[in-house]
Amino acid sequence: LASMSFFTFLDTPPGPAIFHHMVKYINDTLDATFGALSDPTRRAILARLASGEAQVTELAEPFGISLPAVSKHLKVLENAGLIQRHKEGRVHRFTVNPAPLQSAQSWIDHYQRFWTQQLESLGDYLEQTTSTEEGK
Repeated sequence: LASMSFFTFLDTPPGPAIFHHMVKYINDTLDATFGALSDPTRRAILARLASGEAQVTELAEPFGISLPAVSKHLKVLENAGLIQRHKEGRVHRFTVNPAPLQSAQSWIDHYQRFWTQQLESLGDYLEQTTSTEEGK
């Protein structure tokens, strides 16, 4: 600690830095997941992969778009961790990876519980306030 400069010490607090990096990682993961899910074509690709692995040509069939366009969608899904690519020679097969969806669901569940509790508290407060004012 004595060898650290004053500014280095201020720039690197021991505890919060680790927490901050973890929060940033979680936020980045959620951002990538929700960003990938924001497109209807990517959601349809995920729905298709939920029934089993598929090649690019199989995934492109229901859409009236080119293979390069489907490949771009697959890259977004892959970068978000929502799908995995398996190479067998020149054949690329894709499978769904549910882990990022489970993280997103946990995040949604947390805030659903939070807001449900907040709204119930507000409702209780309004009932008490209304009954108190009616009793006057």
